[in-house]
Amino acid sequence: MATARSIASLTLSFGLVNIPVRLYSATESGSDVRFNMLAKDGSRLKQQYVSEKTQKVVTRAEMVKGYEVEKDHFVLFSQDELKALEEASSHVVDIVAFIPEKSVDPLYYDKAYLLAPDKRGGKPYQLLMAAMRKSGRCALAKWAWKAKQYVVQIRPSEDGLVLQQLRYADEVRMPSVLGIEKADVSPSELQLALQLIDQIAEDSYDPAQFEDEEKQRVLAAIDKKIAGKQIVASAHPEDAVAGGQVVDLMAALQASLGKRKPNGKDAGASTSKVTALADAKERKAVKRPVKATAPISAPPAAPRSRARK
Repeated sequence: MATARSIASLTLSFGLVNIPVRLYSATESGSDVRFNMLAKDGSRLKQQYVSEKTQKVVTRAEMVKGYEVEKDHFVLFSQDELKALEEASSHVVDIVAFIPEKSVDPLYYDKAYLLAPDKRGGKPYQLLMAAMRKSGRCALAKWAWKAKQYVVQIRPSEDGLVLQQLRYADEVRMPSVLGIEKADVSPSELQLALQLIDQIAEDSYDPAQFEDEEKQRVLAAIDKKIAGKQIVASAHPEDAVAGGQVVDLMAALQASLGKRKPNGKDAGASTSKVTALADAKERKAVKRPVKATAPISAPPAAPRSRARK
């Protein structure tokens, strides 16, 4: 995983206490295996928005956002109108309550971040973390960031504080809405189930015991294609133009050689110069990449490995 970089400077605030902290992402999305959408000839694709009515491409400058109130009926908002409704971002995370640590159902958990003390924040940071551990409580706070208001949980982990974004009540579906059928469980059935649990019980969760097997299969397939030099180069328009210029120049030089007739020493020298120029252009042309419309072979050097694992 890449070296952690702070993405924001914040202040934890409760009462008259202000703790300067720095915010870090707790997850690494860059480790995902990502593919580009290409045409079959290896060229890149460009996404465009097309009007259903006119079938013409619509630029972003011509777009507005609409909320559908009923089928195919919208109320429209301009970017300025939506901007006026956004929550102003704040560097203050305002703690409003301390609640029992286990009182937040993980169903409400959204994105997690790490908090580290900023300059002159080490002592109050450690004090807050120790107090929450001792009391068995975590903090609930409000936080406005990137034009949105969040409710967050701040809880102590083994080595520091975690800021956990929480979903709002209307964003979470609880099991009670499923109408799950109730059934009686006998003591003997419960005892058997407990024995089965004990057989594979562990005292803690070790994330290193597990890995994304599908991701490993995809990466192995990518490595196999790289090793087999099954690489398609995405052609660029400027390459095709430059290549065309070289071919035209070579044709012109060859045509000139065919028309010129040697006439004494000077003519021979002139012909020699033109031939040398043609040879130089030809060697230069050979080195230029051709437009790739099919898999091409990699150079003799060892094929490069994929960028991320």
